[in-house]
Amino acid sequence: MCSSPCVTLNTGARMPLLGLGTYKLQGAENVSRAVDVALEAGYRSFDSASVYRNEAELGRALKELLPKYGLSREDVFVTSKLGPKDQGAGAMEGALRSLSELDLGWIDLYLIHWPGTQGLDVTDQKNPDNRAASWAALEQLYDQGKLKAIGVSNYTPDHMRALLKSCRVPPALLQVEFHPRLLQSDLRAVCSDSGVSFQAYTSLGRGELFTDPVVMEVARACSRTPAQVLLRWAVQQNIGVLPKSSTPERIKSNAAIFDFSLSDQHMAQLNGLDCGQRFCWDPTNVA
Repeated sequence: MCSSPCVTLNTGARMPLLGLGTYKLQGAENVSRAVDVALEAGYRSFDSASVYRNEAELGRALKELLPKYGLSREDVFVTSKLGPKDQGAGAMEGALRSLSELDLGWIDLYLIHWPGTQGLDVTDQKNPDNRAASWAALEQLYDQGKLKAIGVSNYTPDHMRALLKSCRVPPALLQVEFHPRLLQSDLRAVCSDSGVSFQAYTSLGRGELFTDPVVMEVARACSRTPAQVLLRWAVQQNIGVLPKSSTPERIKSNAAIFDFSLSDQHMAQLNGLDCGQRFCWDPTNVA
């Protein structure tokens, strides 16, 4: 599995620090092309979700392409996520649907995608009950070996503390927006104290961070691209990243982050950009 650097989850499984994000990657041909380039470039982790509507295409592409690179199912780490419409009573059905769509035998990591429930106001007090019901369903599938690890995405510190207090199977990972302008220090502390791995999405700030003067300065000093600097900044802290692209050159370039290091000074410069800015949805007000 881990020819590239990995992090060990609390289940004992090894998860590659670098994964290919597939948000907005649509169409069998586009998915297959991206997966092909990624496998060739050394990616061994692939991140999908029910709401991405590409689980079937991703599963098919992996089954078709793994033999090309002398790889088997055990050599890749596949993540998917429960959609907000399935939160609560629909969680078991939703997770089983993801398993069926991917059709890879098992899912290495399955996350509750969002702490709220589609159709409910964010302040609705049914949200905590629905999260608990979803987690109970995921625990059952974990017990059965269909989900090798379970976790959550977009949870706040309060959501995490409530889950850690009530769960039977502790979450293996929290996936959230994370980049130099959003350090998520409280969340990281909760995860660190509880043995929960931390994984970033939107590491590149939807491209807006490429033109940040500090990021550009560090990139020039390292003779690297701004994207490589931003991804290296995370993995150097043992935080997984999921850059998404359908462009072969960018997929390859985003993988070239393990043959250089950022100095303490450069890390401090990037950390100094923290201002709480989000480029994606804010889960703060979800009950």
